[in-house]
Amino acid sequence: MAGGAFVDGAAAGRAALYEYKITPYFIFACVVAASGGSLFGYDLGVSGGVTSMDDFLKEFFPKVYRRKHAHLLETDYCKYDNQLLTLFTSSLYYAALVSTFGASYLTRTKGRRASILVGGASFFIGGVINAAAQNVAMLIIGRVFLGFGIGFGNQAVPLYLSEMAPAKIRGAVNQLFQLTTCLGILVANFINYGTSKIHPHGWRISVGLATLPATLMFVGGLFLPETPNSLVEQGRLDEGRRVLEKVRGTTNVDAEFADLVDASDAARAIKHPFRNLLQRKNRPQLIIGAIALPAFQQLTGMNSILFYAPVFFQSLGFNNNVSLYSSTITNGALVIAALISMALVDKFGRRAFYIEAGVEMLIEMVTVGIILGLYFGDGKTLPHGIGYFLVILICLFVLAYGRSWGPLGWLVPSELFPLETRSAGQSIVVCVNMIFTALIAQCFLMALCHLKFGIFLLFAGLILIMTSFVFFFLPETKQVPIEEVIFLWRNHWFWKHYVSEEEVKAHTGGKLHP
Repeated sequence: MAGGAFVDGAAAGRAALYEYKITPYFIFACVVAASGGSLFGYDLGVSGGVTSMDDFLKEFFPKVYRRKHAHLLETDYCKYDNQLLTLFTSSLYYAALVSTFGASYLTRTKGRRASILVGGASFFIGGVINAAAQNVAMLIIGRVFLGFGIGFGNQAVPLYLSEMAPAKIRGAVNQLFQLTTCLGILVANFINYGTSKIHPHGWRISVGLATLPATLMFVGGLFLPETPNSLVEQGRLDEGRRVLEKVRGTTNVDAEFADLVDASDAARAIKHPFRNLLQRKNRPQLIIGAIALPAFQQLTGMNSILFYAPVFFQSLGFNNNVSLYSSTITNGALVIAALISMALVDKFGRRAFYIEAGVEMLIEMVTVGIILGLYFGDGKTLPHGIGYFLVILICLFVLAYGRSWGPLGWLVPSELFPLETRSAGQSIVVCVNMIFTALIAQCFLMALCHLKFGIFLLFAGLILIMTSFVFFFLPETKQVPIEEVIFLWRNHWFWKHYVSEEEVKAHTGGKLHP
């Protein structure tokens, strides 16, 4: 079977003895931790809106402002192509990819909660600096602090949610991160719409309000429990069991706790987790979880639309207000998609969402590319009917991405790594994600200017390749306990050649089956 035959059988054996109840303590911990996604989302939403505000452009990027108004009534692929302007956006992601390695050490030695606190504090500082910026250098310094916050937050939060969640609802719980990211984007669009009418410093309000989600994340983080997995990994077994009993709402946690202890024993034998990731037995997690899926999440072209939605719609010939309305609509679709994914991903599985949405997104990208090729560019005015049809297509694309490649790009990697390489693996996930996010941010407008409608056909080709990869190489992780994911590799048509029976026994305390 292309995707790997071992799926629901992983719920057997010791994992079948896991018990849990949904408790207020568990809900509080997950909601507070998931608020880390709002940092990422708020920045995604704000940065695109601010870079289209005239007051911001006049103060920091006057050449872009003049070029924009020279072509105000025209459709033009190139009016926002300015590398310094895109550096304002992408500098955050370069900082995030560097900081994630420090986050890995902190997450492994001090726990997931520590990284969440550091992320909140750093994001707060970045928001203050950006709101007070007097020159481009201050803007970029502020973006670097924001990037540190996102690097620490994105490294720790998906791990925290996956480790706190019972296996049967892990998909829905982990996607709280994606939901808060989407809500952050949506709120940022409403804020941008309001602040665009406040002259000349409305943009300062937009970037300064980043301090609010940062404050919520930091203050809430002070009251968060550490995950049982992390406590056991640190040798705090009694505390780990107490927290496990509290978040599961039962004292019958012997089976799950025994799996955590087995995984911790294997983890303590690993002194260099990054080096260990390169070993042959970890090749599936490295290729799929740490490299392919995080890169694929960005190569769909979705973040290009999120970064520059207001810019993109202005380039389509809409005025500022309609531009912000349009981007708000698309981001509202992203929130709806996240809710759909939360409700259904643990029922239908990860592979089904990836493959179905991949086919849909391929069709939509090709259609957008063809329409733009026929009606867009060379100073032509885009017919309003065609413009609104493009908005509908983009909304459908967002709905498909938002229930699949977006949330699953964080969920699935957080499920694949064993405890001994989990922090290191998640750091590479964030690093790869941020590398491709930064490259897309830095290159999209330039590519749009030079490739024109071809950029969307390029993304369509990439979606075809990525969907095929998922079909052949990604096993189903639905309802599989994290510590038993290793059995998937032994039962997969391709990855079984990399994971031996001896390595499975060493990881699971002698077991060959779940």
